[in-house]
Amino acid sequence: ASSMPIGETANFAFHLHRVDQLEDPERCFPLATKSFSNVNPNTGTAPVFRSKRDANLTTAIYTRLPVLNDWSSLQVHKQWPVKYCRMFDMTNDSNLFRTREELDEKECAWSIDFNRYDSPIGEWWPLYEGKMVQAFDHRAASIKVNVNNVHRPGQPEPSSLDQHTNTSWLPNPRFWVSASKTVHVETSFLLGFKHVTAATNVRSMIAALIPRVGAGNSLPLLIGDNSRPLCAKTAALIVANLNALILDFVLRQKVHGQNLNWYIVEQLPVVPLSQYETTLFGSKTASEIVQQIVLELTYTARDMAPFARDMEYVNQKGEVLPPFRWDDHRRIRCRAKLDAVFFHLYGVTSRDEIRYIYSTFPIVEREESKLWGCYLSRDLCLAYFNALAAGNSYVDISI
Repeated sequence: ASSMPIGETANFAFHLHRVDQLEDPERCFPLATKSFSNVNPNTGTAPVFRSKRDANLTTAIYTRLPVLNDWSSLQVHKQWPVKYCRMFDMTNDSNLFRTREELDEKECAWSIDFNRYDSPIGEWWPLYEGKMVQAFDHRAASIKVNVNNVHRPGQPEPSSLDQHTNTSWLPNPRFWVSASKTVHVETSFLLGFKHVTAATNVRSMIAALIPRVGAGNSLPLLIGDNSRPLCAKTAALIVANLNALILDFVLRQKVHGQNLNWYIVEQLPVVPLSQYETTLFGSKTASEIVQQIVLELTYTARDMAPFARDMEYVNQKGEVLPPFRWDDHRRIRCRAKLDAVFFHLYGVTSRDEIRYIYSTFPIVEREESKLWGCYLSRDLCLAYFNALAAGNSYVDISI
């Protein structure tokens, strides 16, 4: 409700549970009409701000960075050379899927490397679903089928630490698909993000680089646009931006339901690719820092060796170097450093604001406090933020 003139500002409040919250200036606050067009330029719809502080932080970010795809003018303005792709629909395309038993009995298939199969009609590749991945992790879970569950027979079975540390281990999918039916890309990898989400989840945006496989509609892809393949180094920057905590904070102001639809992603503020090259932290560009960390976080198994080769992670003979060893503590330090880089790129330079943004992820705080005895990712990020601001991009901080 509002008593202020339409076209200038109006009072808004979201997620209220009591009438008296309308008197709280942090919960009920004015928003200018231009905030709608700045934050959602394509749809003009209202963001969902839980507080005035969230609104101020988010609208300020949109004054500094462009949205991924801006359709507000006659010609779209795109920041990344990608397009949205849903490779397979789990319902409409189910006739194309084969279980492990069907590969043996119907397709007369035999196993080859990397959980793939060959057959008289060609290769069969794993069909990845969103539940199989986590941020920077294409081996987060296998799919376990419960035939007694009529509505949701395929459930994720989280990978163990032993499985993660085994560079040859790969998750088991529910289905395989003919390689000839997959969307043709000229890259050695795919970039996907989880479609099912919520603003109250541990994280709302979860993206990962995966091998060239089949992908269901719960794992939509970003592939090269205008017949140009998406190069590995550009993909590394994009997946890092998608998984950045600051982007997730903004996304939570926009997710109204449980589906991360493309029109929402298109209107997220992202870092232009050129900005990575012009932003320096000491002697290293943001691009160099981000790409190195993404390589380490992603290349944890042999099936991602083609991606590592494309990232030029090779020895003097041109041979791909071994995968990085999975280490939970090392990974949390790497992700904290990435988040510190992105806070700088997004222009969020107040340590109080960084602490506040971390506080809006309470499940992460509870889990880390239980496991590490502190909110480790926040504390590491603040330390890396200071080091980067001082031009020290090489320091390896441990708390």
